[in-house]
Amino acid sequence: MASDTVLITFNGQASQQDIFSYQQRVGSINFAAMGTRGDVARTCSVLSQFLQNPGPDHLTAADRALEYLVGTRTLAIEFSAQCQVPYEAYSDAAFADNDDRKSSDGFLFTLYGGPFDWKASKQKTVTTSTTEAELLALSQTAKQATQWNRILKDINYSEPMPPVQCDNAQTIRLLTEEMPQLNTKLRHIDIHHHWLRQEVQDSRIGIKWCPTASMKADGFTKVLTGQKFKRFVSQLNLVDIQDRL
Repeated sequence: MASDTVLITFNGQASQQDIFSYQQRVGSINFAAMGTRGDVARTCSVLSQFLQNPGPDHLTAADRALEYLVGTRTLAIEFSAQCQVPYEAYSDAAFADNDDRKSSDGFLFTLYGGPFDWKASKQKTVTTSTTEAELLALSQTAKQATQWNRILKDINYSEPMPPVQCDNAQTIRLLTEEMPQLNTKLRHIDIHHHWLRQEVQDSRIGIKWCPTASMKADGFTKVLTGQKFKRFVSQLNLVDIQDRL
């Protein structure tokens, strides 16, 4: 998706043909996004919000995404036994970036350098600060991490559960230090905060700060400019295998 694209609700009524055609396009993008092409997951998440009444701008954006997928159809995930950090987890959020002021969030899990689980989505409720948005995203990632830890343990995978990496220092401080308290009127956010703080304090879940430039889940929460998007593709360890086909 172009970095200057802003998609809003269509002020009109799409024809049944346009709706069906748009849903087919987004379905095709989603198939790739859920399989091996995490680089289009954010775009797919945005386009999926307009399935019931797409306008011309939405159709244009969907066509652009399909053209990108066709042009990069030889990209594939690469895993390597020589990877220095075999197991990683990342969590990120973008505060109030949607037209209804809900935040976007995403997570990424990698194994031997290659992603094996990822998500780009819009949060279901409006949060009132960046910290709340990051906390909600981190809570969802921690639950997913716990699930994967159980699965990997069942297959006798020996690597320890990695700390979830987050680029918001304030959120990490709320979870790791003794005294900080989150002031929020949102009950569900407070519940997530207390649960996650409990898990962190009891050492069942690790949290680690990472700089934004190293945040591999960044591309799941926002549309990136050209150079940053190329870095995101590289961070996902997507490599061109055209010479092997």
